[in-house]
Amino acid sequence: MNRIRRTAVGTVAAAMTLTLAACGVAQPQGSTELADEPVTLRVTWWGGDTRHARTQEVFDLFEEKHPTITIEPEFSDWTGYWEKLATATAGGNAADVIQMDQLYLASYASRGSLVDLGSLSQLDTSGLEQPVLDMGAWNDALYGMPISTTSTGLLVNTDLIEEIGVPLPDTSTWDWKEFEAWANKVTEKSSGDTFGTGIINNEFGLQLFARQHDDQLFSADDIVIQPETLAAFFQLALDWTSGGAAAPASSQAESTGLALDQTPFATGETAAIFTPSTMITAYAAASGAELELVQLPTPDEDTTNYDYFKPGMYWSVSSKSEHPAEAALLVDFLVNDPEAAKIIGTERGIPANAQTLESLGQDLTPEERKAADFAEQRKPHLGEAPAIVPNGASDIDTILQRYLQEVMFEERTPLDAADAMIAEVQSSTEAAK
Repeated sequence: MNRIRRTAVGTVAAAMTLTLAACGVAQPQGSTELADEPVTLRVTWWGGDTRHARTQEVFDLFEEKHPTITIEPEFSDWTGYWEKLATATAGGNAADVIQMDQLYLASYASRGSLVDLGSLSQLDTSGLEQPVLDMGAWNDALYGMPISTTSTGLLVNTDLIEEIGVPLPDTSTWDWKEFEAWANKVTEKSSGDTFGTGIINNEFGLQLFARQHDDQLFSADDIVIQPETLAAFFQLALDWTSGGAAAPASSQAESTGLALDQTPFATGETAAIFTPSTMITAYAAASGAELELVQLPTPDEDTTNYDYFKPGMYWSVSSKSEHPAEAALLVDFLVNDPEAAKIIGTERGIPANAQTLESLGQDLTPEERKAADFAEQRKPHLGEAPAIVPNGASDIDTILQRYLQEVMFEERTPLDAADAMIAEVQSSTEAAK
């Protein structure tokens, strides 16, 4: 599903949460010790049919191992998920275990809707590296157990660039100018049938760009990126779309909202895109091409530890759960159990627990192996975890894409757009405090 539609829907949910959810940091409502009597847990998540089927299979296995615990599944697609969750949370009727996203973790945690998972001894967090675990924290407490991780890379259609005759240069130390020159050459040699690159249009990519320039997007509660850094990010999109490395602004606008298999990259109209590495599987299936993941260009030959692994999603426990101990036990099983990992596979992304990832072994598809290998290659370049999206900024992707379009259509200069975007996001975070 396209990102604009997803975040626009999420904004409605976030607004509902702002007005309806209780404030304050919550303590577990029920006992933090496992009960002797039978317990029923409600679990909610978003996803498609494959996710639903695999998750239910894991639940069946969990119930076999814990016969006193019964699980009631609740699921939907992303479009309806956040409205349902906001309404249930406001009514004090949220599911015990909640699949959570980084865009909304701070929003729900700051209002006392989630339990500090660190207070529940049934959950073992030792299998996750600290920077990954830190991205499930808000205000120094763990409110989301990372399920999976992803890194962002440049995904390249190698079949296409070989056909055009523009192979990749040495990507181990390339900078942004070298990348732009390569992308322009792809466009030129294909006579405009294929553009070299797409633009970077999400929070993850912006965060990485900021970290490359010794900056950051957010603090715990505010947007703190410098206007000059954000303006430089906007300038890339303007240079690429006006200079031919990427499709013109009008084409960029027209491709917004397309299904993945209809996007310019999937149809061969664009040779490379910036995307989370775990998307390689979906794009390989849609394009039918051989794809390769390569590292982002940098301004310093990749010598700064700017990179980080972003959780694909989390498991959280509702503060209204009457059975937080059993809920934590289930989260532990979902994230740490090798048998559960084999069933789930990489459906929710590359497992955040390195031991469960290793247990998948030969079960990984060639594309999943490429994503896992790419992550391994990036480990020497990882820095500390950045601050997660703060409360009030859940619609950051939608806002970013709107200002990108204004820059590409030359309705604003990059610096004007940067100043306006920072002011808009800051206003939202201030209102949420």
